[in-house]
Amino acid sequence: MSAAPPATRWPIRILHLHSSFSLGGKEARAVRLMNLMEGRAHHTILSAMPDALGAREAIDPAIAVDFPQDAPPLHGKPGQMRYRALARYMRGFDLVLSYNWGAMDGVMAHRLFAPLMRLPPLIHHEDGFNEDESVGRNWKRNMFRRLALPTARALVVPSTLLERIAADEWGAGERTVMIRNGIDTASYQAPPSVTIPGLERRPGEVVIGTVAGLRKVKDLPRLVRAVATLPSNVRLAIVGEGPERDAIKAEAASCGMADRLVMPGFMAEPARWIGHFDLLALSSLSEQAPIAVIEAMAAGLPVVSPDGGDVAAMLSDANRPYVAADEAGFRAALAQLAGQAALRADVGAANRRAAAAQFDESDMVGAYEKLYARALQGYGPFSGGWIGCD
Repeated sequence: MSAAPPATRWPIRILHLHSSFSLGGKEARAVRLMNLMEGRAHHTILSAMPDALGAREAIDPAIAVDFPQDAPPLHGKPGQMRYRALARYMRGFDLVLSYNWGAMDGVMAHRLFAPLMRLPPLIHHEDGFNEDESVGRNWKRNMFRRLALPTARALVVPSTLLERIAADEWGAGERTVMIRNGIDTASYQAPPSVTIPGLERRPGEVVIGTVAGLRKVKDLPRLVRAVATLPSNVRLAIVGEGPERDAIKAEAASCGMADRLVMPGFMAEPARWIGHFDLLALSSLSEQAPIAVIEAMAAGLPVVSPDGGDVAAMLSDANRPYVAADEAGFRAALAQLAGQAALRADVGAANRRAAAAQFDESDMVGAYEKLYARALQGYGPFSGGWIGCD
């Protein structure tokens, strides 16, 4: 752990502006960084979807964190009064971290009032898009981003595709910083120690799993339909929570495979249970650099996915043939890996090596620490070395 400066300079007050705080990739990363900060920071979290707070269960109980009920709304009709209220609220913090399109009103409030108020530095994070921007960006949102981002100290993205979009469409190339997602790869080496509720392994059974927020952009009914075409010994486990739960269950019922679908809801600490999967499958309309892929790789699992974002580049050479260009290829890849245990073992071993070499969280954490440190220089109670890994 990095050495901490004198205790009188802590804690740093951080305001997090989230599009949603249901547990997904960006929330998992944000929570991991919060947990690693330990007592060096006091966190306040606002969600544009106030009832979407599932990720709070993953926050270490020792972390100082607030979910205020009296803060200005992060989502609503654009207007100077609402933006002024958000800007005034920001003055109580040392650093503002905003995440994805749903938090962009907070970025705009900072843009409008930073010249008039002494506002803390703001760093914006973009991790991907919902289904409405999965193919092309909305021109109005692109314009809004161009207008809002100039006072952001940096724009953080996890993939080369988002890096290009930030430069070409949002005019933020000079402020864009690419930081690849990372995890504690060593913690995924051990066999699973926690059961997945509802999943009892039977001899000869193959479990295709996925970890995702249950949102339309993840297109999980597509995955249900694909698994329904596989032999009856193949089951599907979807770990996560979100508004599309009923639609996914309805799709499974219509495909006649409701008894082969397990949906345990949110589960913390994937290192303790992802090893129950035999392979990981994605079906998203849009991906960038999914943390679930890195988790599967670290656990020694093969991955089947549509070809999107940086997924193919993240995987080992042995796994790239199972990144599919179309629906037929996606189903064929699932069938091939589900039917060959030795192939799954070989591809999974190659993925494990690739994850350890490229995606250990020490590199990610170090990059975020340096970025946040630069933003805090000269503002707030900062002195270096406040995020770290044991």
